[in-house]
Amino acid sequence: MNAPATADLAIERRTSSEPEGTPSGRTVAEAPPRRATPEPVARTAAQRRETPRQPTPAAEPAPSGKRNPVRRWVLAIAKRLATLGIALIATLMALVTWDYYVTAPWTRDGRVRVQVASVAPQVSGQVVELRVGDNQYVHRGDVLYVIDPFDYEVALRTGKAQAQQRAADLQVKAVQSERRQHLSNLATTPEEQQTFAGAAIQAKAVFEAAQQQVAQAEINLRRTEVRSPVNGYVTNLLMRVGDFAHEGATNISVIDTDSYWIDGYFEETKLARICVGDRVEAKLMGYAQPILGHVATVTRGIGVSDAASGTQGLPNPNPVYTWVRLAQRVPVRIAIDSVPPGIPLVSGMSTTLTIEDADAADDRPWLDRAVAEIETRLFDVLDGPPARPGCIPAITTERTTRASLPVDEQKSAPTPEQINPGLAPGMSASPRNRS
Repeated sequence: MNAPATADLAIERRTSSEPEGTPSGRTVAEAPPRRATPEPVARTAAQRRETPRQPTPAAEPAPSGKRNPVRRWVLAIAKRLATLGIALIATLMALVTWDYYVTAPWTRDGRVRVQVASVAPQVSGQVVELRVGDNQYVHRGDVLYVIDPFDYEVALRTGKAQAQQRAADLQVKAVQSERRQHLSNLATTPEEQQTFAGAAIQAKAVFEAAQQQVAQAEINLRRTEVRSPVNGYVTNLLMRVGDFAHEGATNISVIDTDSYWIDGYFEETKLARICVGDRVEAKLMGYAQPILGHVATVTRGIGVSDAASGTQGLPNPNPVYTWVRLAQRVPVRIAIDSVPPGIPLVSGMSTTLTIEDADAADDRPWLDRAVAEIETRLFDVLDGPPARPGCIPAITTERTTRASLPVDEQKSAPTPEQINPGLAPGMSASPRNRS
């Protein structure tokens, strides 16, 4: 028996076993348990009429009331205010950023500076003793090194001997001159008296010169001990015992610890907001605590490359002109007021300088200060910051200190009358004519 005949027989058996309430002609094909087959969906018109319809769910009624108009108005106003607030905040942030990076008086280009005393011997000789080491702190007057004093001791003894010789010669000539002055005109003549008096004066001058040579020899002997002129640290010491020190040649450098200052190189566009006396905060790289100071001076001149002279002494300007002009940097000297403990000052260290406006601590109401601050920022953006009057005087009215005396106050050479009034021309050396 084949498979289609077996399937038809199974369908007939199921149809015959259905109850009487089943509609005639309806066949239900049951799929084998291992093979799913779709149920036949063909129905007759009578079967569709007998099948009850499922009721369609009724749609929810739409809300009869409308949205509150006041609420809609409030939401619209809130959206506009939020947009306006965001725009205002963005504008303020842009102004603050522009002010901070373009016009605010601050710079990262700052350097710690210091005065360095270049020590050079005033006498020449071989170094026989070195009393300091590299980076050692010394006080003013401490001996740095010693030059061989033997030659200068000999020169001092020689000078003293010569001075004694000149003193003896002066004594002899002074006695001779004094004896001639008390003789009568029969025993001597005025010319002889003047000759012996002049010889005594010359002997006195030679003796005084010998005394000055002795004093110079003593000074040279003291100068064999080279001393520090300032308080500070010996730096870059390369000298060794046995080196020959030449007179006037620098061989030791001492950093003056009492002369530290800071140079800030500000752009010329920021000078309008810098005033002498303004408070300054300087932060060193690697240290959080700032160094406090104030603006001392502003440099009045920087180098100009176009000012170089060419041939025949004529100016030689640069023919190249760039569209982007970089602001020149002007050095501003910052005097140091206080240094936090634990921060060492080293010449050449990089600093970030921020200058605080002296008008920030005024007694005006906060609203007036805020309005003035906003006006300043707007001026900065539109046409640059307004210059603060009296900060950097345009013309120096102070008189400079005279380096020399005027002609009428300078001392002239002594006259012969001031040296020895008794031997002035027209006066007799004879004791008879003296009153």
